[in-house]
Amino acid sequence: MRHVIALDVGGTGMKAALVGADGTLLHEARRPTGRDRGPEAVVASILDFAADLRAHGIAHLGEPAAAAGVAVPGIVDAARGIAVYAANLGWSDVPLRDLLSARLAGVPVALGHDVRTGGLAEGRLGAGKGADRFLFVPLGTGIAGAIGIGGAIEPGAHGSAGEIGHIVVRPEGPPCGCGQRGCLERLASAAAVSRAWAEASGDPEADAADCAKAVESGDPRAQEVWRDAVDALADGLLTALTLLDPNTLIIGGGLAEAGETLFTPLRAAVAARVVQFQTLPEIVPAALGDTAGCLGAGLLAWDLLDRAAPTDPTEVTT
Repeated sequence: MRHVIALDVGGTGMKAALVGADGTLLHEARRPTGRDRGPEAVVASILDFAADLRAHGIAHLGEPAAAAGVAVPGIVDAARGIAVYAANLGWSDVPLRDLLSARLAGVPVALGHDVRTGGLAEGRLGAGKGADRFLFVPLGTGIAGAIGIGGAIEPGAHGSAGEIGHIVVRPEGPPCGCGQRGCLERLASAAAVSRAWAEASGDPEADAADCAKAVESGDPRAQEVWRDAVDALADGLLTALTLLDPNTLIIGGGLAEAGETLFTPLRAAVAARVVQFQTLPEIVPAALGDTAGCLGAGLLAWDLLDRAAPTDPTEVTT
């Protein structure tokens, strides 16, 4: 059965699948990234995992994968197939596309940024399906974004489009690792809410999920922390919708797991900020959860094959 390899590489773990032409997950697997052993070991783990997936396809599906797609964090040069930099994996300038292609007997490989790849899946298969313009914003350790236009993700001129987490929403706010102050991800990410709630509650082990539960139980300290984060997030989203005018805002990541505890006040806060010339988009939770990156990597691989396929029957050679 014709299939592709899909790999989603995270800071601590890797999710993978063999994906059929219709999007069916024919085989799924997970492994640790092994970042504690250093960047060279991480690359070796990725290559070994891909090779094992290829072997599984031969043994159980009757043929090797036709292509592979891999999503990685950090700065990615998708055009050249290079993982430029990832602080959480410790690597720089890794020619991952070529390394994987060589390990996989020369099949074509597509390399993508993890958030943009997840956004591709949400746009085509998940919460953005049917929307020709959407913005996917996962709220996790940081905040990133993927701009969906006509079924594709806009990477920008230099591969950094959609970095909504570094919109400054509080100019005198806390310093960010990017060098600015008051960036959105320093105020409204899951990590930011965890920090704020740990301080407010006096419990250093408290996190964003604990804060959400305290909000639901009526704790005024938690409600203040939550309100501050929602207000900052609404300000950032207002800037994004002013620039992009999306049909749909898709909110994912750990903070979105709070459900309507997040979405009810967030929708109200964004609506209160929209002015006459702006159109309020639909604000919805992501649908694919932690499978989005892997599904998106599969889409990258199939798109690569589609682009390589001849469109004119006379182009076929034997």
